[in-house]
Amino acid sequence: MTTRTGRGTRASLSMGRIAAAVTLVAGLAAGISPALANDAVKLGALRFTSHAPSFVAFERGYFAEEGIDVTFEFFQAAQPMAVAIASGDVDFGLTAISGGLINLAEKGAIKVVGGALQEEPGIDGQMILASKAAYDAGLTTPAELKGRSFGITQTGSSFHYMAHKIADKEGFARSEITLRPLQKVGAVIGALKSGQIDSWAIVPHIAKAISAGPEIEAIGMVADYIPDYQVTTVFTSTANTVDNPELVKRFLRAFAKGAADFNAALVDKTAGEEEADAMIELLHKYVYADRPLEKAAPSIRNGAMRINEGARLNVTSVKDQLDWFKSEKLVADTITLEMLVDDRFVETQ
Repeated sequence: MTTRTGRGTRASLSMGRIAAAVTLVAGLAAGISPALANDAVKLGALRFTSHAPSFVAFERGYFAEEGIDVTFEFFQAAQPMAVAIASGDVDFGLTAISGGLINLAEKGAIKVVGGALQEEPGIDGQMILASKAAYDAGLTTPAELKGRSFGITQTGSSFHYMAHKIADKEGFARSEITLRPLQKVGAVIGALKSGQIDSWAIVPHIAKAISAGPEIEAIGMVADYIPDYQVTTVFTSTANTVDNPELVKRFLRAFAKGAADFNAALVDKTAGEEEADAMIELLHKYVYADRPLEKAAPSIRNGAMRINEGARLNVTSVKDQLDWFKSEKLVADTITLEMLVDDRFVETQ
């Protein structure tokens, strides 16, 4: 009896191996890769509508379809996210190019691999704002920013870049805008409302909401000063681009699907009102989550800006930003676009 049991066990094991092999072959024939183990990825993000593709790709299973298990790490500003990626604490990030990011790229730690938010004619973009006190005192257009204060999170942030591009186009010295670093977006909003700073520029889902109140006035659009501005980019560690390029490709494919859904629902508005409502409800888990949906919905809807199709990257805009950082001595003159950008993964323009 013992012998028969042993033979039965061996036979069962053999049949099990045969069944597994058949399943594997069938899966490969169907274009499925059962050998693809899920990669655990930490994704850096801000709680902005502009980060919608990441949230959509997660909630709708696009990352999972690519064999990626995503965990979000939330930040208050761009530079700490870049540091986290360089240190290996975060795997991918989505935010504006900062001086910290460029310096880390020069050290060989980080690469920009795709594009995300971009200013586009005809789509409401980042707005230039003034405190009510400054507005009443004559700051009614960006041309009057000379001699005024402008809120930024940190030196070398996108806010810093925007302030200087406004000065350049209006024809006054960059030094004639007084920059006020306040570290966090919430602190900048508070300072603008209270009149501690005169001005700021921010994405529309925030700008429209706060300028609807009595403390802040909208005075211009960033797109008038920086056409086709590549506001945010997708970046990762250089190690990922070298050692795991397939992970980068899979990540960008999932991200692009999320972007396509977002654009169709809230930017191009081709997906219908039911899908627009569903998109707003999805994003509300991450953006203005502390407010009731009915109060958050208008800000989310009105703040939709174009996310580049296929995560396409506007390298012309990225180069302009790099040149500005060099002109302000915030990064070394020797750093090149190739040190910052790995253009193998997406279409560039």
